[in-house]
Amino acid sequence: MADFKALAKDTVIYGLSSIVGRFLNYLLVPLYTYKISAESGGYGVVTNLYAYTALLLVLLTYGMETTFFRFANKEGEDPRRVFSTAMWSLLATSASFFALVLIFLKPISAAMGYGDHPSYIWTMALTVAIDAFQCILFSNLRYQKKAIKFASLKILFIILNIGINLLYFVVLPALYKGNPGLIGKIYDPTIGVGYVFYINLFCTALVTFFFAKELRYFKFGFDRALMKRMLAYSWPILILGLAGILNQTADKILYPIVCPGEEGKVQLGIYGAVVKIAMIMAMITQAFRYAYEPFVFGSAKDKDSKETYAKGMKYFIIFTLLAFLVVMGYLDILRYIIQPGYWEGLRVVPIVMAAEIMMGVYFNLSFWYKLTDRTIWGAIFSGIGCAVLIAINLIFIPKYGYMACAWGGFAGYGVSMLLSYFVGKKYYPVNYPLKDIFVYVLLAGLLYAGIILSGKYLSVIPRLAVNTLLILGFVAYILRKDLPLRSLPVIGKYFR
Repeated sequence: MADFKALAKDTVIYGLSSIVGRFLNYLLVPLYTYKISAESGGYGVVTNLYAYTALLLVLLTYGMETTFFRFANKEGEDPRRVFSTAMWSLLATSASFFALVLIFLKPISAAMGYGDHPSYIWTMALTVAIDAFQCILFSNLRYQKKAIKFASLKILFIILNIGINLLYFVVLPALYKGNPGLIGKIYDPTIGVGYVFYINLFCTALVTFFFAKELRYFKFGFDRALMKRMLAYSWPILILGLAGILNQTADKILYPIVCPGEEGKVQLGIYGAVVKIAMIMAMITQAFRYAYEPFVFGSAKDKDSKETYAKGMKYFIIFTLLAFLVVMGYLDILRYIIQPGYWEGLRVVPIVMAAEIMMGVYFNLSFWYKLTDRTIWGAIFSGIGCAVLIAINLIFIPKYGYMACAWGGFAGYGVSMLLSYFVGKKYYPVNYPLKDIFVYVLLAGLLYAGIILSGKYLSVIPRLAVNTLLILGFVAYILRKDLPLRSLPVIGKYFR
């Protein structure tokens, strides 16, 4: 129980950094959507290139985060040596990647449809190269349980990024109108959406300087024999990661290909904007992952570890279902995160959120093959799920547009989740509380049906009131069934 409380504590810290960071980052969504009209397709460019960035980040980290945790916790391994070896490896591959992009910049830019803006491509490439190297630095903070430093650096990046974006998208454009000669020295209105990428590069590079202490581990050198063993463990995770990230980004990469031209960029921009509202689920999943991954590998030898994993799964599902109901219940308010020109895409929000829940469940299930060193299974599951997603996108995007993207993700994650569960029962059986989970899912489904009905028959204020009561009903069930008030810290003493 003490270990589980430690997990909860770390999840809160990582969660605050993730949720606060994502919330602050949400400020960029209205900024971009209000400053970049849906009709221009500019936000489609941002959505498309950031999808490539996410995919490249997985390629350039090639499973080293999980591999680092696995080997740093192995008996007989020196964690400092493991970290140093991983750092040298990622530094070499990231630098090589950026050099190749510079050499072949023109053909790469032309092939991606940005021949007129090659600067977008090299900026994106350098940013993702730095990000890949930073991944292992942040992983070491998690390994050393330096959650405060981890959270601080993540939030610093977000605040800095938002501040400079406000400067270049709000303040300087306003000042430029009155004094173009002076302001023109630091601001060029023709760059437009390009500032999104330049600002991201600057902020990413700046964060690296706060890892001066961690960079000293370079002195422990590069162990070739150790790296061979680490790569043998990590390559299936790379395939797993590629399939997983393709589940998240393939639609945004494929959309301009399946629907070329300006209209494709417009529709992709709408889809990319409304998906941001659904990302509350990604925040919860990411926060849980940051705390859960080092926790699982560190407690794998405990006799009650499987019971802890089962509880972790249950609480994860409970609180993601609650988040789903909150977002759907208050969508009338949350939709103002984006400019009204993008609202036509709001119908994808519940589908994307449900897909994110299944992705989180799949992540929780994934530890059976990581702990048993059968990571090839993860590659198989994710590969099959990715194939389902891509097939749905290729077949249905021409007819159904971005709705096909949303349902493709739902189907892909669902298939991967079910495959992992049924195969895992054979190799690493965990007694998950399926009955309790089913009741929560059923209850959430019924309450969501109530939210849909309130949207059809009530005006905004009564609708929000009814939705609040429905959400409170779900909270009341949680408190009665699994989280009684007397068990909570601080306020619990008033209910004993």
